[in-house]
Amino acid sequence: MNLLFIAWRNFRYRALSSFLTTLSLTLGVGLVVMVMAIYGIISEAFVRNASVGYNLVVGPRGSALQLTLNSVYYLSQPIENLPFTEYMEFFPKEERAAMVKQFGGDPALGERDGEYAGFVAGGYAIPLALGDYFGEFRAVGTTTDFFEKLRHGPDVDQPFEFREGRAFESFSTENSYFEAVLGSRVAAQMGIEVGDMMNPTHGDPEGKGHGQGFRVVGIMAPTGTPNDRAVFVNLEGFYLLEGHAKPIPEGAIVVPPEDDGNGSGEKLLTIPEREVTSILVRNGNLMFAPGMQNRVNESGRAQAAAPIGEINKLMSLIVGPLMKALLAITLITCIVAAVGVLVAIYNSMNDRKRDIAVMRALGARRGSVTMVILFESLIIAVVGGVAGWVLAHVAIFGAGTFIEQQTGVQVGLLSVSEFEWLLLPFVIALSLVAGVVPAWAAYRTDVGTNLAA
Repeated sequence: MNLLFIAWRNFRYRALSSFLTTLSLTLGVGLVVMVMAIYGIISEAFVRNASVGYNLVVGPRGSALQLTLNSVYYLSQPIENLPFTEYMEFFPKEERAAMVKQFGGDPALGERDGEYAGFVAGGYAIPLALGDYFGEFRAVGTTTDFFEKLRHGPDVDQPFEFREGRAFESFSTENSYFEAVLGSRVAAQMGIEVGDMMNPTHGDPEGKGHGQGFRVVGIMAPTGTPNDRAVFVNLEGFYLLEGHAKPIPEGAIVVPPEDDGNGSGEKLLTIPEREVTSILVRNGNLMFAPGMQNRVNESGRAQAAAPIGEINKLMSLIVGPLMKALLAITLITCIVAAVGVLVAIYNSMNDRKRDIAVMRALGARRGSVTMVILFESLIIAVVGGVAGWVLAHVAIFGAGTFIEQQTGVQVGLLSVSEFEWLLLPFVIALSLVAGVVPAWAAYRTDVGTNLAA
């Protein structure tokens, strides 16, 4: 009779014991697979979302990682704000002069090129103003360049698209300073549609609500980036909200802005009253990025951080070690399950000593008896390992919608992590090692004594 068939018959004969032993191994394997999958999802989400077209984020001096998390992922809290004049340093004198003319300020600002204008020529500098919330979501003040110049996707070449409506306008007509665009997740979770009003709160989700609201003019199509969970408002409207104007320093030269002639009736903040939280920068030539980063950091006024570099540091220094520790714990769970295999099969040996003695008396060799026991361990390992893998992937697939909403990462039933293929051989080897002790006990079974018993 085939030895593997005999082992399978023994496995089925001890149904309850075999089921419980296999279940413990299934749960251990499932935990390991899920930890590997979670680590892969987190890594892909952070690294992919750090590849957003711009190569530097400029903000106040402090933690470069906090600046990245705040400006790229809309996590953490802003370090501080930069004066609007720091944002103007990325533009040539013609554009700086136009800003002075439009907003009002010291005319001398428009008489020279910005300090970093040469680095950005052919690229862009997009301001962000943070600090308000809409529910649990960040309200981000920015310009239309955000929608026109930024790209996303695996190759960072996909423009933003709108599921409904449009982007807000650059210049005001009638109340268009108070227009907003919602990320896809914000619209779905808050139940907001184009044409509705949204009122941001100041400082935190439970903060004081601003009296002035924004009309939703567009809802973005899903991008799989943090932009899905943000509200974007016209920067000019953001400045006009209560408490957002910076006091004008004493002795500052402020020439009033010229009338824009659009009939909006809104008096825009002057340059000394304006601040930005951070600036998204793409160099015209990416080879200039290190030089510009050094120049900004040496200025003493601001800092420049490379998002991809900061996220790699986060993954290697914080997230990676935590996930490795969790993986080690789950591997220990597999080892404990393997010990359970050893104990279950070894304890069953007392019930099968006579059966083994009969097999030996009928001509079975010691090696054949030993192989039957090892085959039992192999069956438990294969059934438990495959069942654990399937169970984990079904669970991940079932949570696929939630995972995609939270991270932007799409997971399929057969999505596997980098080292997942090594798990089943590891479990099989572990179970075979666990089967050595009961197999040795079967090998040493005394035929005469057990037949007489």
